[in-house]
Amino acid sequence: MLTLQTTDGGTWIKPGELIEGQASWHLDGDVEAVEVRLFWYTTGKGSQDVEIVRQLRIDSPGTSGHHDFSIRVPEGPYSFSGKLITLAWAIELVALPSGRTERLDLLIGPTPVEVDLV
Repeated sequence: MLTLQTTDGGTWIKPGELIEGQASWHLDGDVEAVEVRLFWYTTGKGSQDVEIVRQLRIDSPGTSGHHDFSIRVPEGPYSFSGKLITLAWAIELVALPSGRTERLDLLIGPTPVEVDLV
């Protein structure tokens, strides 16, 4: 089992702020590493884009454990939805090499509401 949570339980982060939280794992066998990744991705018409903006690697994490993390959010791009495309942010915990993941969706912007381009 993989879990992610922010320290304050929130998912709205202003550009330039820190995301602070904890990643926890309880796995059936040893893994090479676990990574906490902050990334944005697009959905909608056309091809999907994904960019990992920051990542924190924990080598030889053992089968069970937890790690506090602090990751600074860049100034942009903001989360937005439009008629043709949506840009969303998330933070994920990935067990390597299996690729097993847990994701926490985030809203990145100056207000707690996604920018609506419609």
